[in-house]
Amino acid sequence: MRHKIAGKRLSRHMGARNALRRTLVKQLFEYERIKTTRAKAQAIRGQAEKLITLAKRGNAAEAEEPSKMVHARRLAAARLADPKSVQKLFDEIAPRYTDRPGGYTRMMKLGRRLGDSSEMVVLELVE
Repeated sequence: MRHKIAGKRLSRHMGARNALRRTLVKQLFEYERIKTTRAKAQAIRGQAEKLITLAKRGNAAEAEEPSKMVHARRLAAARLADPKSVQKLFDEIAPRYTDRPGGYTRMMKLGRRLGDSSEMVVLELVE
């Protein structure tokens, strides 16, 4: 029984699952829209939104206390493991959503994939 077990397994062991999530979130921030299966999109959606919120708080703290900005960048760098993605997240993506309280991503259904009939979606950042 899976009572009170958070997260989706995605039919992968822990290392592969973490690598998949990290790569998908990095690509979402890089291209601002990705085409993937519905299960994978649901698995990374919350993580991507939490990173955007972290970047927003880090940018807001920049004027007050620079050490909070550094801390937020280091937390994001630990989760993304790509300096270019972290820079784009803090410099381009987070300032777009300063007035928005949440809901930074949108999932649009595309239908089923021909090969294995899995549901495909486009996960994109909301403008």
